[in-house]
Amino acid sequence: MEKTGDTQSCQNKNEEDIPKSSPFDFVIKQFQGKKSSSGKRKEQPSAIQKFFSGFDFGKSEGKERQEIEETEINNCGADDQSEKENLSVEDESSQLISEAESPPGEQRFNQFMQKLGKKPNSKNLDLNNCALSAADVTELASLLPFLPELEEISLSWNGCVGGTLKTLTAQFHHVKLLKVLRLNNCRLSAEDVTSLGEAFEIVPQLEELDLSWNSNIGGKLSLLTKKLRKGSKIKLLKITDCNLTAKDGESLAEILNVLPNLEVLDLSINKHIGCSMKVIAQDLKNVPGLKELNLHMCGLKQDSLQGLDTALQHLTALRKLDISCNKEIGGGFKDSTAHLASLKNLEVLDLHQCCVTEEDMSVLSQVIPLLSSLQELNLSWNKNIGVSSDPLLGRLRFLPKLKSVAISNCGLGMESFSSLAEAALHLPELEILDLSWNKCVGGNLKLLLGALKLATEIQVLRLSSCNLVAEDLALLTLLSHDGHLARLQKLDLSYNNTISDEGWMVFCQGLTVFKELSELDVSLRPSSCRACGTWFSELLAALTKLPALAELGMQRWVLSELQRKQLEGFNQDNKRNIRFDC
Repeated sequence: MEKTGDTQSCQNKNEEDIPKSSPFDFVIKQFQGKKSSSGKRKEQPSAIQKFFSGFDFGKSEGKERQEIEETEINNCGADDQSEKENLSVEDESSQLISEAESPPGEQRFNQFMQKLGKKPNSKNLDLNNCALSAADVTELASLLPFLPELEEISLSWNGCVGGTLKTLTAQFHHVKLLKVLRLNNCRLSAEDVTSLGEAFEIVPQLEELDLSWNSNIGGKLSLLTKKLRKGSKIKLLKITDCNLTAKDGESLAEILNVLPNLEVLDLSINKHIGCSMKVIAQDLKNVPGLKELNLHMCGLKQDSLQGLDTALQHLTALRKLDISCNKEIGGGFKDSTAHLASLKNLEVLDLHQCCVTEEDMSVLSQVIPLLSSLQELNLSWNKNIGVSSDPLLGRLRFLPKLKSVAISNCGLGMESFSSLAEAALHLPELEILDLSWNKCVGGNLKLLLGALKLATEIQVLRLSSCNLVAEDLALLTLLSHDGHLARLQKLDLSYNNTISDEGWMVFCQGLTVFKELSELDVSLRPSSCRACGTWFSELLAALTKLPALAELGMQRWVLSELQRKQLEGFNQDNKRNIRFDC
């Protein structure tokens, strides 16, 4: 209530500034001001002025007012003090006119936003992570009538919104143009969910609804979904990590037929939703325009995967499919990829940590190369990919539009790594390559030499825990000196304890060629520590010539007191803001 009080006191202050006088006093002073400015004669108050001073002019009729005005026009005297008062009144009059031109509601809104450190925007209300109080929400609700053009409301990461949402939604009839509503992590209650459902009829233009990270929604989704009506314009629906139950999944399935415009559906991190995935999949045919389906960590099982594959035949517009971190679908791909290959528009496929088996690999090796529009492929944390004899990695050459390939911790052997290196020669648009946690890369990075030369667009290279040696770092430095890797922005060399001090020295001496590098990580493994060698001075010297560098990871390198002071003083001395993670 403190902030509401501030607003009230501000209003009271404005009221006190308005002169407590009758309309006749105001008129008299205006005429006195005009005459005084022209004649500047000192005269005593006229008899008429003395006569009328005893009356309550606020109750006078129009005829009396006219007589007074005519009388005062004929009097032209005022002393210097009166002249100052007249000018003051005129200033106040101008101020009142100015305030009349600017609506009070707009002024209150501007003050409210400024109080929260935000710039006022009549179309986009962004109050994410503003530590809003219940009083703030109430005040905001009172301002909605003055924001008829409002299209976006973002109140995410404000826990006090929970329990007060009804106050806000009750005013939604004033913002009928609302298209986007974001309420992530607001601690929404059952009452909030109910009031939100009731508001759907008031905001028919709503296109995006994000309720992620509100755990209390679990088991109560029907309070929301039963209010949706056929023909809803919702295009994006995100309910990430809301503790959804199998019953919630059924409620969601029932409304898919009233969401014909749905393009993005995100149910990620709801471990119990997998039990109703078959039911949801049956109704996905009602959203043929779906472009993004996120089912990360949803507790999917093999039968869920089969139902999903059946639905894919109706989702020809799909651009992104994320079914990662569903370990129990491993072994189900062999019976559930009949329609995956038909997704000719698919650009992103995320299968990381799905416990893919060798049998699954046989099918995926046939299907994935047929996804001609694929740009991002994540197969990380599936160790059978590296040991399988099926040539999936070699067949990536048939996907020339690939921009991101993540094969971290896939147990790559020399054969599979060589296949990948050969396929990479046919990926000219590659921007991100993640080979972390594949030990065979160490000492064999030269196999990727040709691909790294051709990949002129590469921006991110992750080689964490790859058993790299000095020769590998020398290769990277050589590539850079020859003009390759010129666009590299992020380089992860962490957890490579196998690199000698001489290797770090060569690398640091050639580091300055990475002009666009913004992030560099050379940290050691958690279980080890090691003193910085003579290469530290080379690193420090290189930092001054890396204008884009913002983060440097050096965890578990033991620094001397002098070296620590040098790092601490670097930013100040060079007017930089590098975050040293030591």
